[in-house]
Amino acid sequence: MRRIRPVAILTSAIAFALTATPAFGGVFSVAPLVLVSRPSPFATCTVGGPGTIYVNAEVEPWVAVNPVNPLNIIGVYQQDRWSNGGAHGLVTATSHDGGQTWTRTWAHFSTCSGGTPANGGDFDRASDPWVTFARNGDAYQISLSASADLLTSAILVSKSADGGDTWSEPKTLIRETTAFHFNDKESITADPQNANNVYAVWDRSRKPGENASVNALHSFAFRGDIMFSRTIDGGQTWSVPRDILSRNKNEFTIGNQIAVLPNGDLVDVFERLNGSGVQPSPNQFTEAVIISHDKGLTWSEPIDIALDRSVAVIDPDTGSALRTGAGLPDIAVDSLTGALYVVWSDSRFSGGARDDVAASRSTDGGHTWSAPVKVNRTPVPVPAFTPSVEVAADGSVGVTYYDFRNNDPAAGLPTDYWLVHSHDSGMTWSDEVRITQVSFDEETAPVSRGYFIGDYEGLASIGNAFVPFFIATNSGDLSNRTDAFATTVGP
Repeated sequence: MRRIRPVAILTSAIAFALTATPAFGGVFSVAPLVLVSRPSPFATCTVGGPGTIYVNAEVEPWVAVNPVNPLNIIGVYQQDRWSNGGAHGLVTATSHDGGQTWTRTWAHFSTCSGGTPANGGDFDRASDPWVTFARNGDAYQISLSASADLLTSAILVSKSADGGDTWSEPKTLIRETTAFHFNDKESITADPQNANNVYAVWDRSRKPGENASVNALHSFAFRGDIMFSRTIDGGQTWSVPRDILSRNKNEFTIGNQIAVLPNGDLVDVFERLNGSGVQPSPNQFTEAVIISHDKGLTWSEPIDIALDRSVAVIDPDTGSALRTGAGLPDIAVDSLTGALYVVWSDSRFSGGARDDVAASRSTDGGHTWSAPVKVNRTPVPVPAFTPSVEVAADGSVGVTYYDFRNNDPAAGLPTDYWLVHSHDSGMTWSDEVRITQVSFDEETAPVSRGYFIGDYEGLASIGNAFVPFFIATNSGDLSNRTDAFATTVGP
């Protein structure tokens, strides 16, 4: 049985969220959780091995709210996670009533989800879901689709003109079959000022020696391009992908994500690995951005935000690893002021002992950044991890994250999800709000280089309220390890 029962989001909470009020540091409340996911529609699919398949395991969600109709919400997530990468497919959950009820569809990003050679979705696995709404209400979602051996990788985009109920056949931005290139960690962002403009970005690893053996996969001389493609005609055509990292000798990027400023500038945030993450290098890991003033035609040199001092998250009782997206940044922009906020996991506040949530702000379009501050309010010395950030209509900033403050070794690894909020542009942070009213056991999660519920989680906003869209486990239920949940949090 499912351990966390679905209940409806309160209609009054949604209505209140849609009413703009001045920012203030008042008490926030959490509407009841809604169970979004259902039994896997791909459970009988036999494509995708070898590896361990966790049927009914949903992981790594993202969410977006329709600017034309804020009662229309789309969430996406991996369905049936494999132990060695990817999933049977990506599921789309769509709500037309502000999150009270959800229906499911899926784009043809993998064979299990209807992909064929004819429609371009003939891949063993799909991963890294992301979704965005354009100004006119069109929705776009993007997939990393790959073969089971990971030698073929592709970035695919699908469009919906009906709020997520149906999806176009995928368009292929890039498809490569080689041991020397791998396309990974893509995201997609619609331009809030121009419905025709949508931007896709991802990292593309390059290994040396195109004619060498597969051992090049273990070379020290990796390169990590930032690949960029855009549409300026509402998704009819996409530009040829190109590397926008101006100088990437012995550099690697991951977690690229574009934010669009009110003046139309693009800011791409990423984790920057000098020395490719393998070779020693001073200040090896940083959070960084590049900026474009011309809709992505040209880009600045990298601008470092801060050192990335994230450390591994482990089960404090057993020493088992958790995979939590350590070091991957999330970015949000205030649509009125243009202020940018970036969050990531970082151990600087504990002297390297454990991760907390670090945040930095820019008020000049990403050119300079404030010193990182700790935003989580975890009251005991345990990790806080996998942060997401969003700015509400009144300028309030919300950050979500997991932590182990309620850990009880007798109950596995009890984990909770939290939101902390700021009402003075990130200068101070108010009390936390507990989103998961009952802790869930992280040890029930699927294992993929550690207990895994996602390298990122979804967070959007409706008016002045925040919309977390996240994964929790069904403690002890190995036939249905995880589910996707949604709620609203606000004044």
